[in-house]
Amino acid sequence: MAKSSKRWLQRHVSDPYVRKAQEKGYRSRAAFKLLEIDAKEKLLRPGITVIDLGAAPGGWSQVAAQKVRPGGRVVAIDVLDMPPVPGVEFQKGDFRGLAFEGLADLVLCDVSPNISGIRDADQARAAEMVMDAATLARKKLTPAGAFLVKVFHGGRFPTLLDDMKRSFRTVQVCKPGASRSESRETYLLARGPKAMD
Repeated sequence: MAKSSKRWLQRHVSDPYVRKAQEKGYRSRAAFKLLEIDAKEKLLRPGITVIDLGAAPGGWSQVAAQKVRPGGRVVAIDVLDMPPVPGVEFQKGDFRGLAFEGLADLVLCDVSPNISGIRDADQARAAEMVMDAATLARKKLTPAGAFLVKVFHGGRFPTLLDDMKRSFRTVQVCKPGASRSESRETYLLARGPKAMD
């Protein structure tokens, strides 16, 4: 096993959020990132409609399904298979081909492209996916809807932030405590999609 793989495994096994996820029945530690952001921002409410892009393995979908009861709807989309989550409709495929009727109150996007190890290429692919998700969110959100998306700090971050500010009325940066401190990931919370040009 490579040294980097051993370090990752050691960090993963000792991670308190991994243990908490196992104890509480969440499919991933990422559930705590959404729970933390939601506790502050009050994104998830009973009766709303949520689209979860890049949903597998389903940690965010689990949280959303619990919080939108009663009367809410969660649609999860991923190119990977995802075992069923109670209260969640799953579509297998690329979110850019989404078949969804009506509007959503919240679009979640914790998607990440396959990493090649070539930093510039990976950043470019990740940024492209974020902008594709933002375009979908602008089309599918209600006027007061919100879009929460994972992004990575790096050379493309300022451009992404500027693009989001042109696309939504307000945009804020969120770094939940459940996100590893050494990780370059952060989240953008955008509210109020602007009309498409």
